[in-house]
Order: sequence, then C-alpha cells, then structure tokens
Amino acid sequence: MEFIYNELIKMIDKERVLKNEMLKNHTNFKIGGPAKLLINIESIDEIKYIIEICKKNNIDYYILGNGTNLLVPDEGLDAVIIKISNEFNNYEIKDNQVYANAGMLLSTLAKKVLKESLSGFEFASGIPGTIGGAIYMNAGAYGGEMKDIVKYAEVLDNDGNIIKISNEDLELGYRTSIISKNNYIVLNVCFELKHGNKDDIINEMNELDEKRISKQPLDLPSAGSTFKRPVGYYAGKLIDDSGLRGFRYKDAQISEKHCGFVVNRGEATCEDVLDLIDMVRKIVYDKFEVKLEREVRILGRD
Repeated sequence: MEFIYNELIKMIDKERVLKNEMLKNHTNFKIGGPAKLLINIESIDEIKYIIEICKKNNIDYYILGNGTNLLVPDEGLDAVIIKISNEFNNYEIKDNQVYANAGMLLSTLAKKVLKESLSGFEFASGIPGTIGGAIYMNAGAYGGEMKDIVKYAEVLDNDGNIIKISNEDLELGYRTSIISKNNYIVLNVCFELKHGNKDDIINEMNELDEKRISKQPLDLPSAGSTFKRPVGYYAGKLIDDSGLRGFRYKDAQISEKHCGFVVNRGEATCEDVLDLIDMVRKIVYDKFEVKLEREVRILGRD
C-alpha cells in the first residue's frame, strides 16, 4: 500500500489521503475497523485517477458517501476507500433545475433550494446522506422518493466512461436503481423542482422534522431503517408485534422508539448487529411467515 499511497499523492494533497483510517469515524453506526487508505476526493478526475491506480495494481476499492446506510466489518478493509462527501459538493441552480455534485448532503441542498423557494425536496431535507447515496438506493421518506424529482444523473461506468442517465432509464424502484445494479458511481445529479411559497416549504420541512424527532431514535448511532418494507407489511410493526421492542444482543439493540431501527448502545460490533438481525428475522418469520430483507449494506461484502 505504500506504493499506492506514493502514487496517489502525486495528484492528491497528502492531507486528504489517510492511512489506516478507522471507518467507524465515517459511518453513522460508529462501527468499523481501519481501511488501508481513505481518500477524501474533490473532483471527478481524482476519482478516475484513484480507480485507475487501483485497477493497475489489483487493489480493491470501495465508494463511501456519508456512511448513513452502511455497516463496516470490525476487521476493517484491506482496500482503498474513495470518500465522495463534503469536499465534492458544488451546486448550481437555474430556474427550477438544480445541478449538484454527488458529495453534497441532502440537508445542505435542502437549505439551498429553500432560499430559491423551490418545492419538492422537502421530504429529503432530514435524510442524513449524500446525493450520490440517495440516488444509488432511491432514498425516500414520508411519501417522497428521489425518482419523483430527479431529471438525470451523471455516473461513472465500469469502463471509466461518464454517462448521463435520464430518470426513465435510472430504473428507480424501492431502494434500488440501475446504478446499484451495475455498480456505477454517481458523480452529479440534476433535480427538477417546482416554484413554491417559501413559508409553505418551511412549514412542511418543520413538520417532517418534528415527525422524525418524535418517531426515530436520533440520539443513538444507527443506519436508519435496518430492514426493507415487506410487501403488504411494515417491518417495524412486525418486529414490535413479535415482542422485540428493545430486544438487545450485547450492545446492538432494536430501538425502543422505532422497531425498524437497530441502534448501537455503545460498543456494538458489526457481527453483533448482524447476529441481532438474524435473530429478529428468524423470530418474525416463525411468527408471521414473512421474510425480512436487510436494507443496511455491508461494505466489502454486499
């Protein structure tokens, strides 16, 4: 990895190329061992350069955004982590269209479009992730989804080409997209919003914030919704009806506030969380014959 490090710092500032960086510091779950190298990127050229170096030297690499929907193995990853987050966050607003880098936080962009009295982004204002991650999984909340507001996305394909994919071709479904299916990398996204009344937009954002605060365990580390919504059911209700509210395995626990969330009570490991997930899935299936599917991703395994 020392050779890779020396190659990378030929183009990228040393302070943005981190050795043996603990990934628990880069995920909402606060779980995960070290990565051999983690690079906070600032441009598309840097992404392409890192991938080229890794491919030439048969080094694994993974993309990381804000780490809001991820579990990272306790032993860490013998790999290069390309972090597309705060350093890659430019944006431009023209009339009702918003063009933004993949690293920008949804909450940050929500504030920007609010200033322009643009409506349609309210549902995303409290989702704690980046634009890239949100498009990758078609993030949604309170009746809204990325597919409702995306005009097109610019992605890096597996051959290093930058391609533009329209909404119609993004295959945005429930927590899926053509991007996740083909392992593309989101670079930029264009949203198409509507002109609205600023006070109305503020009121809706405040109302959604109040719902999140009252219903979600925001005071403890988690990866948001742990399970996908089964057809015809709600994962949280199935878990609650199985008597698992507050069910704890070591420091991993089903939230007492929202049964769809697994939280880290302090020193939970990746394996603790996965063991708890397996227990919950078995209990729910035995009781209701409904298979719960994990929504949270495991970096380096999924």
